[in-house]
Amino acid sequence: MTDRRLSGKVVIATHNSGKLREMRELLAPYGIEAVSAGELHLAEPDETGLTFIANAYIKAKAACDASGLPAFSDDSGLCVEALNGDPGIYSARWAGPEKDFSAAMAKIEAELAKKEAKEPSQRRAHFISALSIVWPDGEQIEVEGRVDGTLVWPPRGDAGFGYDPMFLPDGHTRTFGEMTSIEKHGLPPLGLGLSHRARAFTMLAKLCLAP
Repeated sequence: MTDRRLSGKVVIATHNSGKLREMRELLAPYGIEAVSAGELHLAEPDETGLTFIANAYIKAKAACDASGLPAFSDDSGLCVEALNGDPGIYSARWAGPEKDFSAAMAKIEAELAKKEAKEPSQRRAHFISALSIVWPDGEQIEVEGRVDGTLVWPPRGDAGFGYDPMFLPDGHTRTFGEMTSIEKHGLPPLGLGLSHRARAFTMLAKLCLAP
């Protein structure tokens, strides 16, 4: 376990407004001032990694080098068992340059239809969130969280972002798209720390966030 504590100002290495909102909410109780890579007009690096952890590190390292500040990055995606883990690390790319996740969800449904995956047991999926922090002196921390569930169709709810409206987490009757932000990723005592990002953040908080 590292003795390094994250404090002060940090760059959230994302241009995704949904991720930025969730990560700011998670960091807020720790008094950390968060500015995004988008707000600093930092270039987006090529995500050439073959794992979520690798791509999270690439983004955090690039933002840290460009800003001179500690950088915090998430790389996350939806892995569908019947599709051999796709879209996985390519989840954002399935939405295209316009980030059309309605089309991306329809693409997943079309691929499941080809496999005649109609029963819940045939529509298993999980979200992964890899979090990486890189400091200017080169120290880094990486963790990964996961939440399992089933894909529903048609999508339900307009909260959240990305693939949330078609993901029904295990043990629940509402999709991520039907849950409030507190329900989805709020930490105890207000929330259950349900989402993949919240679960990864809980691990990260134990490692480098002040109590």
